[in-house]
Amino acid sequence: MKKRDLAAIGFMTFALFLGAGNLIFPPLMAQQAGENWLIAMGGFLLTAVGLPALTIIVLGRLSSADKLTDALPKWMDRTFWFLVLTTLGPAFVLPRAVTVAYEMGIKPFTDSNLLLPFSVIFCAITLLLALKPGKLLDYIGKIMTPALIAMLSLLVIAALVNPLGTSLPATQDYLDAPAVNGVIQGYMTLDAIAAVAFGWVIITTIRSKGVTCKAALAHYTKWIAFIYIVLMSLCYLAMGYLGATSSTIAANAANGGEILTRYAAGEFGQLGQVLLACITLMACLTTTVGLTNANGEYYKNTYQIPFKRSAIVVTALTAVISNAGLEQIITVSLPAILILCPIAVALILSIIFMPKRIIDAGYQYLVVIVAACFGTIDAFAVLDMLPSAMTTTFNQWLPLFNFHLSWLLPVGIVFGLVHFTPKRMTTATAN
Repeated sequence: MKKRDLAAIGFMTFALFLGAGNLIFPPLMAQQAGENWLIAMGGFLLTAVGLPALTIIVLGRLSSADKLTDALPKWMDRTFWFLVLTTLGPAFVLPRAVTVAYEMGIKPFTDSNLLLPFSVIFCAITLLLALKPGKLLDYIGKIMTPALIAMLSLLVIAALVNPLGTSLPATQDYLDAPAVNGVIQGYMTLDAIAAVAFGWVIITTIRSKGVTCKAALAHYTKWIAFIYIVLMSLCYLAMGYLGATSSTIAANAANGGEILTRYAAGEFGQLGQVLLACITLMACLTTTVGLTNANGEYYKNTYQIPFKRSAIVVTALTAVISNAGLEQIITVSLPAILILCPIAVALILSIIFMPKRIIDAGYQYLVVIVAACFGTIDAFAVLDMLPSAMTTTFNQWLPLFNFHLSWLLPVGIVFGLVHFTPKRMTTATAN
């Protein structure tokens, strides 16, 4: 593969992950962390960037995203991928991306409610770009991403030259344990599960450049993950800097979007709002194209449904849900994502830490069951849906419950136990 194409795929990967949520989350965290924002950001990068990069590398080593669940029972394999791609697609993330693009990119400039025509146009553009997966690298990696980076750089350079404030005092959480809270917030971006979906797009794009050798695929995937790490880390640090220096214009902001909006207006006036609108629209569009493509690839490879048909259905559903009952959809879908994320991370860790003979013997399903059970507890805790008595009990007896990582230790115990499984048992099961 040519170095130019390799760099373009790395740029494309960065753009796929860079949705509006990735832009607005770090400024608020950095503002709350105050003078400790760099320490908090270090922990944040460990999970927000490290986990997705690890996922990309592991999927590259497997040479195909669907091989991640090959050893699971068929019903569990199909259920996992269906839920992942549905919730990351038309049931939750895609409609949210469309509405965020509208709220930050169009709504500030009009008093009319234009969500319906906007969602139709936005989804139509998404469909047109997604229908040519072979051109995805040219659209996103070589055109849209450089434009996105240029716009982000303009805002950040202005902030470096003319910061609009200094760091505020850190809130109590970031005063006591800034790195730990950064790690937790990075995990809660849920980009680790997005990486599982984007694996379909990344590997397909690499193969489209004539790479068929498994070793070469793994090699190129590592370089793509490295490019992603560099670009995404720089982006998060830049957005964090904006939040940390926003005391004059956005002290005690309600969310990161408010910080970015005020910062852009403070640096460039009305032009700043236009710049931020362009950044948001571009970031959301690259994400919707990537997720639509991932859904199409999955249904084509798994159920032999034509790519075009899947893409049309996904974008049509997205346009409808963006306008009707998104809050209800979020209520239903968010718990699913919070549960699926531990399962996805546990599957990735199983490829790294579980002996191959154990995976081949089919014992990987134990990891899924344990991660799903304890991930459900974490999901209900995040959503404040646990009874207070149960919350008190879990706080006292369940390790890492406070950090929404209850699943991690039980999954680690499973990894440890399977190492002692007699070889004759795994051989018999595999046969």
